[in-house]
Amino acid sequence: MNKRKLLRKMTVTLLLGGLVAGGWGAAAPSAQTAAAAPACGSGDHGLLQELQAKQASDGNAPLSFNDISFLSGDTGRAAGNGFMIGTSNGGCQFQTIYEGQWNFRQMSFPDNVHGWALASVQDGSANYLIATSDGGSTWKRLGQQAVTFERINFQDHKHGFGYNRASTYYTADGGASWSRIPTPPNTRGAEFTSRSSGWAVVVAPGEGYRVMKTADGGKSWSLALKAKYSYPEYGRVYVGGKQVYALLYGETGMSQTSYSLYASSDNGAHFRRVIAESTAGGGPAPGSGQAQHTSGPASGKPGNMQLAGGSTAFLAGYSPAGEQVAVGRTYNGGADWVNLPAIEGYEGVISFPDKQKGWLAASGPEGSSLYATADGGANWKVKFTFKGTE
Repeated sequence: MNKRKLLRKMTVTLLLGGLVAGGWGAAAPSAQTAAAAPACGSGDHGLLQELQAKQASDGNAPLSFNDISFLSGDTGRAAGNGFMIGTSNGGCQFQTIYEGQWNFRQMSFPDNVHGWALASVQDGSANYLIATSDGGSTWKRLGQQAVTFERINFQDHKHGFGYNRASTYYTADGGASWSRIPTPPNTRGAEFTSRSSGWAVVVAPGEGYRVMKTADGGKSWSLALKAKYSYPEYGRVYVGGKQVYALLYGETGMSQTSYSLYASSDNGAHFRRVIAESTAGGGPAPGSGQAQHTSGPASGKPGNMQLAGGSTAFLAGYSPAGEQVAVGRTYNGGADWVNLPAIEGYEGVISFPDKQKGWLAASGPEGSSLYATADGGANWKVKFTFKGTE
């Protein structure tokens, strides 16, 4: 083992109080090691200096965060073009978990040891499915061919789902093999919570969106929601307990996207229109009827959603032209929705492990940064920053 790798291993061991299965650990630091650790820092924490310098010297884009995954307010990971970092103490310190060829696009960690990611080799366009069993330190490609998945979600170390807009796939052996789950014709977005229970956004050309539900693994589907729209293209469903959210996209133009967000707190028996954002560039929002809000967080494009248990949900929003990133929130299943204050940025992705503590990765004019909140997104504190080009 060279000195650099040895130093990294010693640092991770000190900060985490031990490694799990030779990888980035789940154990909390002991009182003795915590006392010996340096005080909370900011900036880039001195990590990935050589990689940052190489990106600059080669004329490549600076390091930036593509996805984040937090298991608690203290423990989680952030990854991007050729790297993965992590923290186990709420961002006081970070550690380099991985540095290498993989450009992480999206990742799924059901626990602190097992993880999967969609990643390309350097700046390549093809995505591969890769897996780790040591917390992210080492990765193995599952299969030699690129995958068509646009998104993955693993529920434990064996069971998971792979999605593209038209199709849904299921694995029960950690991604070694996959079976296709039947979805309705013209599906343009699906979400399954188990092999039998799932949702699909279906487009009916010239009519609009239909949100469908199955309880028998796709053998039969029932209608849960209709939303009229002339040019339906794509949607997402987010499910947690009895909460169901349907995010229906309109058109995009002039860096603007119109959309509607529908919420149900009774497993899809009834939906209410929470957000209906129409834009000059994207046209009218899909659907009809009254909505609580005529604009979403940051009055911009919708980002990802996070359902944090009970009746809590968060939606990221960002406005590239307005250079703002923000979060919208409900604590009662969408009955009351609040668009929270924005911070500076072009786009962002969120991870909320509970109703108060959450994380945001945002790219902005100064670079790519990680922020943490302890009050449900009302206030954000920067924890880590990769500087942009000068």
